[in-house]
Amino acid sequence: MTQPTDAAARFAALLAPEGADALAAAGALWADSPPDPLAAAAAMRAAGIPADLASTALTQAGLRHRAGAKFGPDAARLFFTRAGLEQATRAAVATRRAERLAAAGVRHVADLGCGIGADTIAFARAGLRVRAVDADPLTAAVAAANVAALGLSDQVTVTCADATAVPLDTVDGVFCDPARRRAGGGRVFDPRAYSPPWDFVTGLAERVPATVLKLGPGIDHALIPAHAEAEWVSVAGEVVEAALWCGPLAQAPRKATLLSTRDRAVNQLVGSGDALAPVGPVGRFVHDPDGAVVRAHLVAEFAATIGARLADPTIAYCYTDGAAPSPYASGFEVLETLPFSLKRLRAAVRAHGLGILEIRKRGSALEPERLRRDLRLSGGGAGTLLLTRVAGAPTAIIARAVPVA
Repeated sequence: MTQPTDAAARFAALLAPEGADALAAAGALWADSPPDPLAAAAAMRAAGIPADLASTALTQAGLRHRAGAKFGPDAARLFFTRAGLEQATRAAVATRRAERLAAAGVRHVADLGCGIGADTIAFARAGLRVRAVDADPLTAAVAAANVAALGLSDQVTVTCADATAVPLDTVDGVFCDPARRRAGGGRVFDPRAYSPPWDFVTGLAERVPATVLKLGPGIDHALIPAHAEAEWVSVAGEVVEAALWCGPLAQAPRKATLLSTRDRAVNQLVGSGDALAPVGPVGRFVHDPDGAVVRAHLVAEFAATIGARLADPTIAYCYTDGAAPSPYASGFEVLETLPFSLKRLRAAVRAHGLGILEIRKRGSALEPERLRRDLRLSGGGAGTLLLTRVAGAPTAIIARAVPVA
């Protein structure tokens, strides 16, 4: 029989009545902002909470505090590990995925590599039955505790098992999030080093056609299976994942989905991923597409929505002669365009009175922070510097931001 690790034993202690009391005390200390560690330890000790349990509860309270950005109000009831929180799907992304599976007619889904249960919870809340599996005993225990904490145990079974050994004959949908980190914490970029293995992951759709694979945003397009929909998702401008929708779930070859945390808007762009945008001169306005648009190879499709062109066929900056605000890009009004030269750029920035400068780059090897120092900024104005190429030549564009649609 496998003996529990120290981490597993500490987590189990949190589930006991004494652990719940310790969590409540630790949560109160984290109510508004991170507490002073020494003062927090002293407060827990004064409340009669054993040192080991106090330390575990304070760590968990800190993770819950951080988790609010991903999980909203649920974070206060859920349990986390550091790695599990970092790798967990944001609640908004998981909810949309679950709703799409439910709308496609899936009723019983296997969540292979369920982590701490973020997607499992979303599936259950969408009305699906879930068979959740994780190979790590502690992670599986955390997922089971989270399912129970939200009252979803009737719809979910959580098992610690090797995903490759899980029978799939009773499910009509599969979601797989292969581990993309080494045991020491480093990221794995080669899909052949994923766990479960890449061949197993890509073969799931042959066993259960309604399969969704969650992958890192940097996935090579050459590895995307034929006839699968590859979707890149960004939240508030940060690309958080790529997902492959297989079989009957596929809707388009490539898709960029942008979720806004400001107004909860959802914008989607679809296309082949192979189209080419027209090329022409720099215009009065420049548009920097969201990372999901760029990752999905949908720059041409985005450019078509605003009548834009590229100034270099290999660079994603898009140009228009008139204002064209778009939810798919950050827009800037061009103040000056010049061939890159530190001396000339320093003089131009000074002439525009810029002392606060956002530096963006596409197609430039320059290091923004070093360039910022070299520019010796001293003005009182604010602007944006875009480092890029125009017709292959290193170019600097001084601009100012314009409102997003």
